[in-house]
Amino acid sequence: MKIVIIENELYLAQSIAAKLSEFHFETEIYSSVKEAMEAQADVYLLSTNLPGQNFLPLIEKFKEKNVLLMVNYINNDTVGEPLKAGARDYIVKPFMIEELIRKIEHFHNYRMLQERNRFYEEYLDHLYREVECELEPEDLDLPVVIRTNYQRAADKLALKFNRVKKNILTLISLEESGWKEKIAALDDEHIGYIIHLEKLKKNEREQLFELLEGKSFLLTDSSGEVETPFPTLTLTAGNKLYDQDEILTIDEYVQYIVRTFQYKFPDTELSKKLGISRKSLWEKRKKYDLFKKK
Repeated sequence: MKIVIIENELYLAQSIAAKLSEFHFETEIYSSVKEAMEAQADVYLLSTNLPGQNFLPLIEKFKEKNVLLMVNYINNDTVGEPLKAGARDYIVKPFMIEELIRKIEHFHNYRMLQERNRFYEEYLDHLYREVECELEPEDLDLPVVIRTNYQRAADKLALKFNRVKKNILTLISLEESGWKEKIAALDDEHIGYIIHLEKLKKNEREQLFELLEGKSFLLTDSSGEVETPFPTLTLTAGNKLYDQDEILTIDEYVQYIVRTFQYKFPDTELSKKLGISRKSLWEKRKKYDLFKKK
């Protein structure tokens, strides 16, 4: 990780650089903001005690990076305005090098979590892009049981719900051991997303319902047959995709194949692979609204 130090007290800057190098950081020292404007780094360690120099342009230019202020005292000019301009944090001189490194690593870890979260969201959007979900988060009044013919449709709804709500969604699978402890641990800040109600035996369901009293949750039932004491919504997916743990009907299989491969194969070859005529394929397209998007 490269750190640019902007400090007009050369001895102090060299001391900081020497200590950072012991922790394997690469450093560059500048005494003027103008020179530092062209420097490329991961962290900009900026002194706010630079007489006659305006450091706000540097902060604005590198606000997507980690601009960390070194201040002699705290006031609006040294901390308030720089933070508004985009600086990430500040540290008061004199300081221990360990405290500086803690602040640098804290922001680095935070940025890594942001990037990881962005990747997960983009991947989940890609993964669920063809899953139909007729309900929206606004339709949910917790607690609620979601009866669905397709678990992934309920999963998509839960993901959308998680993005718009400030509470934290906690996944609890009733197929796995330890679900009782996880439900008992739910508090006001955590909403349970509890899946596979249909997998429980009758006596286990009764235990579950007792544990859920007073909790906030979404509970899914993909059998559509389990009676519960909680409000229920029905979520029907018209375009079920193939999952390895379920058996599709013939019509569902045809829909899956057409949706998945219609841009890869022409209709002549697609109908041949399905073992049906082109006319039959066209009829199924019309019946299930499977026409190609232009």
